Amino acid sequence: MAKSPAKKSVKKALKKARKGKAAKVKPAPKRAIADKKAAAGALPQMTNAQIEEAFRRFKAASPEPKTELQHVNPFTLLVAVVLSAQATDAGVNKATPALFALADTPEKMADLGEDRVRDLIKTIGLFRNKAKNVVALSQILVAEHGGQVPRSREALEALPGVGRKTANVVLNVAFGEPTIAVDTHIFRVGNRTGMATGKDPFEVEQKLEQVVPAQYKSHAHHWLILHGRYACVARRPLCEKCIIADLCQWPGKIVAV
Repeated sequence: MAKSPAKKSVKKALKKARKGKAAKVKPAPKRAIADKKAAAGALPQMTNAQIEEAFRRFKAASPEPKTELQHVNPFTLLVAVVLSAQATDAGVNKATPALFALADTPEKMADLGEDRVRDLIKTIGLFRNKAKNVVALSQILVAEHGGQVPRSREALEALPGVGRKTANVVLNVAFGEPTIAVDTHIFRVGNRTGMATGKDPFEVEQKLEQVVPAQYKSHAHHWLILHGRYACVARRPLCEKCIIADLCQWPGKIVAV
């Protein structure tokens, strides 16, 4: 049976990316101009057909993407995401094993106390305020939610240290909700590729909610964040290894033919 045009395009794009021949980046000055336009949300928007093709490729390359934050249950996921604000997942993962060995429930974390939590996470940026928030949110979970992580955005955002992005991650990873948390990586990918242009994370999130096909929404957050972390990096994107280079609207590259 002959392969469909869609399957052929996916296979061709992945093959080019693996060989490092998907595209060539332009010199630094031209890339800077292109990124300035992207950061302002001023690049053309991808078409719906291009977006669907992009997610076909993401799925083909990584069928079941996972969060890189180590966790064992919804509570430890919530804590890890709170700790990851203005920090790397790798940095958080170095600190949390010892923390979660002692406290993997809200009750244990509240009993551990702020001073002990602070000592265990002191390698993470903003550790003092984060320790305060982790203990406080644990106390609230015990007092108001029966020691369980709530499955509602409003209840999550009411917790200390939890904003919209953190709530979206927890809803998506812990509960399978098709939410898309927009961090710096996804904000950059949305604007640079033209998949979802916007002047702030909320605008990018709203556009992604509108344009990402329903069948891809449950994994969209992970595909986009991993693409931003390992391909569409901030300083010098690896366009030569990008599986969506020919769909991307960023003018700082030359697509291979």
